[in-house]
Amino acid sequence: MLEARSLAAIRGERLVFRDVSFSLASGGALLLIGPNGAGKSSLIRLLAGLTPPAAGDLLWQGENALDDPPSHATRLCFVGHMDAIKPGLTVADNLGLARKRTRGDIIAALATVDLDRFADLPARLLSSGQRRRLALSRLALSDAPLWLLDEPTTGLDAASVRRLERNFAGHRARGGMVIAATHLPLDLPGAVPFDLSRMAA
Repeated sequence: MLEARSLAAIRGERLVFRDVSFSLASGGALLLIGPNGAGKSSLIRLLAGLTPPAAGDLLWQGENALDDPPSHATRLCFVGHMDAIKPGLTVADNLGLARKRTRGDIIAALATVDLDRFADLPARLLSSGQRRRLALSRLALSDAPLWLLDEPTTGLDAASVRRLERNFAGHRARGGMVIAATHLPLDLPGAVPFDLSRMAA
């Protein structure tokens, strides 16, 4: 279980949000909603261990998740709003950067976002939507139970959004958890909406 207790975040010198509390169990999903500037990206980065909380605690199975950042990193797969694509590499080679993967694993991951036929294409030739799909294909290569996504549907067409929703459903069926910051509705049955505008300082 992931549990947030009275989290607060500061960006620059401004308190972005405070008193953010929630818990998420195996198979659960949380949708972070709210207007621009409400702190959705800040909370995702905090949950990923990329920025420290100004106050509060983040717990994993009852223990402070941020006491051991390397261990926390193994629990999650983070896809930020930037795609983190190296344009000089092929589509397949972009997926092989993080750790050793077989060609078969990479092609299977690309197939989850309908990019397998572009495996040997230089990434610089991809459209913005295809670049986003390539970033999201990293989820299929991760064994991490917690998926953290910042605006995952940006640049995606309707078919790609439906495919992403199916990938979320499969991950949750295997006991995984999903936290996504989004402006657009996502079909995630049972997902809990969390409006950060209510937590504004």
